[in-house]
Amino acid sequence: MTTEIGRNTDAVVGNVNFAGIEILPIENYGKTKQNILRLEGRTGTLTKVWKKTHSLSGSGRFWRNISTKKTFILQAGISKYSQEGKRNMEEYWRLRERTSFVISAENPTGKRAGGGCGGDCTKLHPTVRIKPGDTVTLADIDGPGMIRHIWMTGYIGHSFILRMYWEGEEAPSVEAPISAFFGDAYDEDFADRDGKYPVLNSALLLMAPGRGYNCYFKMPFRKHCRITMQNRSDEVKDLYYSISGDFEEIPEDTGYFHASYRQEHPVTKGRSYTVIDGIEGRGQFLGLTLATGMNGNNTCWVEGEARMFIDDDKYPSMHYTGTEDYFGGAYGFGNDIEQKQYTPFCGLYTGLYAVLGDPKQFYRQQQRFLLYHFHVPDPITFSKRFRMTLDNLGWTGPRYDDYTSVAYWYQTLPHAKLKALPEDKEMIMK
Repeated sequence: MTTEIGRNTDAVVGNVNFAGIEILPIENYGKTKQNILRLEGRTGTLTKVWKKTHSLSGSGRFWRNISTKKTFILQAGISKYSQEGKRNMEEYWRLRERTSFVISAENPTGKRAGGGCGGDCTKLHPTVRIKPGDTVTLADIDGPGMIRHIWMTGYIGHSFILRMYWEGEEAPSVEAPISAFFGDAYDEDFADRDGKYPVLNSALLLMAPGRGYNCYFKMPFRKHCRITMQNRSDEVKDLYYSISGDFEEIPEDTGYFHASYRQEHPVTKGRSYTVIDGIEGRGQFLGLTLATGMNGNNTCWVEGEARMFIDDDKYPSMHYTGTEDYFGGAYGFGNDIEQKQYTPFCGLYTGLYAVLGDPKQFYRQQQRFLLYHFHVPDPITFSKRFRMTLDNLGWTGPRYDDYTSVAYWYQTLPHAKLKALPEDKEMIMK
């Protein structure tokens, strides 16, 4: 006799992935009458029988094969057969216990039937106008729920500061200029070296032509979520936005989304640029967006190595060979080999999506690069703290280029206070 206790769950047994298993306890198996599982897949059956020997923290369990006497780990997880479906698209055809919401200027609370009441072909409140020095609340909602998409346009410069607060905390978990948060720190540059709109097209961030900013980081919250926008300029600015998601139950092992801005204009010659430090708690580092502007001799700048320090590491645990290598490229993104030119590219999780700078404009000659690397397939886990540095290094040694970045990660609450932002005038990068 068998009784189903789990269904349509991916699993990992040792180094082998199984998609869509059903977990069934076998009440009578020889002389053993408990703690036995049979794994049945949707496309077949794993005929091995496993016996639980001891538990791990979280959902992990050690199981012992009755016939071979070998011990493996069985845990809920993402199978290699459905990794993208689970992490990004999910199974969108499944009917889940969720209630959708979209918060916008037309429906600032996101409540059902809360949109404009003017009828067809009308625009009542398409935008939010933010006065100099003011902070406007864009979202103020109770959970549990999940933000799944954010779209913004209008004024999209560094004078707009985006902040996010989870579970009623006073200090923001996200604090960054809107442009840098969406991977576009050089917000004064509306054209790349070829005269076209820079386009960022990744799995988590998308910048469409005309400056349509899109974010697909999932942002869970249990009790409360608050999102604000501050105008640090001396002019009235307009913002168009929508924040979409749903109300749903949030698993216990869920981390909270965080993002923090850093800049050095220029990087101190001979010292590494700090992408992020001061993170305290348990979590997963998910990557960064980076903007670099070349100063001085405009030769190789990509020899700088990325270093990640986990918990109490004196030396890095994750140590990459060079800047272009960390961002998925090679040989100066094509500038050091064959064609001898930088070639932009956009991948799901990493890329050099734009090269900026016009040598024909006397005061706009600085060559600039916009990059990203998201650790979605390979999140960097930490138990107590995390920091990351990036060298500014060329063939001839240390450089003093302009570096600007936003780091993204998930972690437990409470969190350490984020590093204070520079003054608005210090972010100007024309």
